[in-house]
This record gives sequence, structure tokens and C-alpha cells, in this order.
Amino acid sequence: MATSYKKRKISAFLIIGMLLVLLYGKNLLERQSFRSISGTFTEVYEDRLLVESYIFQISESLFSIQKLVDHCNINYDYSMVIEEISSEELKISELLIAFEATQLTEEEANHLADFKNIIDKELSIKSYQLLYNDSSGINEAQVKIYDEKIARAQRDLEKLSAIQLTEGERLVAKAKKLINRSQIWSQFELALLFILVVVIYVYIFKIPVQEEFVD
Repeated sequence: MATSYKKRKISAFLIIGMLLVLLYGKNLLERQSFRSISGTFTEVYEDRLLVESYIFQISESLFSIQKLVDHCNINYDYSMVIEEISSEELKISELLIAFEATQLTEEEANHLADFKNIIDKELSIKSYQLLYNDSSGINEAQVKIYDEKIARAQRDLEKLSAIQLTEGERLVAKAKKLINRSQIWSQFELALLFILVVVIYVYIFKIPVQEEFVD
């Protein structure tokens, strides 16, 4: 009986050891999963929500530039108009630097590069005389050219905004998947703990008592 009990005890320790290893492995996987969830939500905030706020601010500055260009014939002191346009362009450039520092998809990088090219090279208005002067009035052809460039820039912003929504939905779906997986691992851990309790009870406590009773 003593030999049989010893074998059962060794078997119990082996099973318990295996269960403990499984629990340890499960905890490692769960820790990794929580890091992934945390990273995903950080990405949603830093690379999507913040970027959407950049896009909104850039859009506001772009609208201000368009208003200054299109309303050049109203009764308004335009002596500082170039400085105002340059100020709005500077705001956009600063936001673009922050935008470029985020994690960009390939499509996003392409639209952002096109938008930046429009702002830096095509839309820059060096002289208000290009748009309006007292003798000839509005330079309608030049205003139209600028309007077309602004419209193109706005299309880039719309596409960039749509990408934020798509990527945000993808990241949220990824986070949900990770959370569901974590819940499954939690249920697996409960099952292992239940088995561990049963093994300890049967192999270490119940069997010895029964064998002593038999003796």
C-alpha cells in the first residue's frame, strides 16, 4: 500500500506541476494580451483621434485662407492679408509636422504628401496684387486657380479623415478581439484551478485516508 500511495503521490505532484506550468504560461499570454490592448488604445488615441483633431484644425485654417482669397473685393483692410495667409499656412505646417510624426498607412502618407505639396509649393501667395488691385479689380483667373488648389487640398483632407474612421474601426475591432481572447483565457484559468483543487483533494487528501481505513 505504501508503494501504491507513493506512486499516486508522485503522479499528483506531476499533474499539479503541469497545471502550474499551464497557469504560468496562461499568465504570460494574458500579460502580453493586455500590453497589446493597451498599445491598441494608445494607437487609437495618438494616431487616430489626435490626427482627426489635426485635420479639423487644418481644415479651419484652409477655410480662413479661402475666405481671404475669395472675399478680396469686399470693403476690408487687406493691407495685412499676406501676413494673415502666411500665418494660417504656418499653423497648417506646424500641424503637418505633428501629423507626420504619427503612424501613417501608405494611403495616408500619399494623401498627406500631396496636401503638403499644395500648401508649401502651390498655394503660397507671395503678393496680394496677384488677387486684386485697385485699377483692374479682382484677378478672377488667379482666384479661380487658388480656389481649385484649395478644393484639391480639401479633398485630400476628406480622404485623410475617412482613413481615420476606417483605421479607428479596425483598431477597435482588434481591441475587442483581444478582450474576447482574454476572457477565454480567464475561463481556461478557472478550469485549471478547478482541476488543480480536484487533484489535490483526490490524490493527496482523500486517497491516503481511504487506504489507511482499508489497512
